Amino acid sequence: MKYTIIIQWSEEDKCYVVLLPDFTNVMQPCTHGETYEEALKNGQEVLEMLIESCLAYGESLPEPQVLGNFLKVA
Repeated sequence: MKYTIIIQWSEEDKCYVVLLPDFTNVMQPCTHGETYEEALKNGQEVLEMLIESCLAYGESLPEPQVLGNFLKVA
């Protein structure tokens, strides 16, 4: 399955924050990083842990949501 990872700059926190919108039972933002690359790495690690946890406890994984087509060619 392919899940969405949203990374955005937080002026308030002075770092990149990571949201995993498909996992509604997790406090958002779920992690952060001082650089975009660090935030992505941390987000991928949290995503892997969430998937492993669901599988270990026999819980169903959430269905990936389609957020729409953000890339439009002019």
